[in-house]
Amino acid sequence: MIAMKSINKGYMLGEERLPILKDISFSVDKGEYVAILGPSGSGKTTFMNIVGCMDVMDSGEYYLDGMAIHETREDDLTEVRNLKIGFIFQNYQLIPTYNVMQNIIMPLLMRGMKHEEAEKKCIDTIKLLGLEHRIRHKPGELSGGQKQRVSIARALVGNPAILLADEPTGALDQASGKDVLNLFRELNEMGNTIVMITHDLGVAQSAKRIVRIVDGVLVE
Repeated sequence: MIAMKSINKGYMLGEERLPILKDISFSVDKGEYVAILGPSGSGKTTFMNIVGCMDVMDSGEYYLDGMAIHETREDDLTEVRNLKIGFIFQNYQLIPTYNVMQNIIMPLLMRGMKHEEAEKKCIDTIKLLGLEHRIRHKPGELSGGQKQRVSIARALVGNPAILLADEPTGALDQASGKDVLNLFRELNEMGNTIVMITHDLGVAQSAKRIVRIVDGVLVE
């Protein structure tokens, strides 16, 4: 599902180039549940942005679900993100004036799916995540755990190649965080491929495989 070879990324600091990711090779098979574990400043956010096609590498090869991302124009990466990746963020990134249904349906409508078909897919996903009693509620009326479930539903509804989760329990209390990690395990058992970025070893241990990132280098 993911195949990376010799990925390098750096940023210019004045006249000096600061290397962030150093010769990273990384692969994820379909149906895996992998945690990328690293402290602040380790390069994990930059790595996540490249996996999620939100940033481009300086050199190397990246194949996502068979597509050569390193050969894809930056202008076309928006479509890749919409079709291939379901994003789950720490701060949910829900639109506060939209209700649950409206937040979840948006990526499908952006693809050009007819509203009736999109709404049916949304309702099925909403039921899967136990949100049917909140379908007309806005984010301000939901708990943190419920907001994250909406975020997961929005990521899941388009049947992406991978679910990419960035510190998915970071804004939650312990009980809600445990609930979300249990949900990830259930989604993985259903066949979903999950890549989770975290600084928390306890959270990482819920995955089936842990890869550490230290000073821009991946260590299995």
